[in-house]
Amino acid sequence: MLIDLHTHTSPRSNDSNLELPALVHKAKRGGLDGVCLTEHDYCWDKNELARLSQKHDFLLLPGMEIENDDGHILVFGVEEYSPDMHQAENLRRMVDEAEGVMILAHPFRGRFYEVDNINDTVEQCCQEPIFHLVDSVETFNGRGSEKQNRFSQELGRRLNLKGVGGSDAHVTLHLPSCATLFEREVSNVAELITELKAGRFRAVDLR
Repeated sequence: MLIDLHTHTSPRSNDSNLELPALVHKAKRGGLDGVCLTEHDYCWDKNELARLSQKHDFLLLPGMEIENDDGHILVFGVEEYSPDMHQAENLRRMVDEAEGVMILAHPFRGRFYEVDNINDTVEQCCQEPIFHLVDSVETFNGRGSEKQNRFSQELGRRLNLKGVGGSDAHVTLHLPSCATLFEREVSNVAELITELKAGRFRAVDLR
């Protein structure tokens, strides 16, 4: 089952120009089975998304992208935003209480655009405390360059963290690009979390 774990829609994410009907249309045409709506500091109501999933005959799952001191974190399972989430330790506690998962999105994007030696940079980044807090790393990001994604893949390999894929879509042109292929059927966010925790998935680049 092919699910894009990282998308943004307008107006829920203020930097997105992608409206939900256009997202669903493009995702379906691109062969995706579902998408996660990971708005910035906002979580869709799961009952609202269930109704929209039925309306569009397409799987829509709620998540959030939280920007904190250690980077951008995709969160699944926590249903409400809190300003305390901008501290990674607080976010981890909330995720554990909700029995959810947290994933480091596009690791260090913007910090290492022009590095020549990816291996040296990976070695430095592996020491960052955030990697003791996240469950996974986004190793394929649709808006990341080839070099940035190679960096993320090597980071995940060194840390023994299995990678996921997401388009990070803000406009229709970003779809389809990257996604996560699950071995088993996923029909709700609880099942998504179960499969992520079990490691029954792999990141894929559809471009």
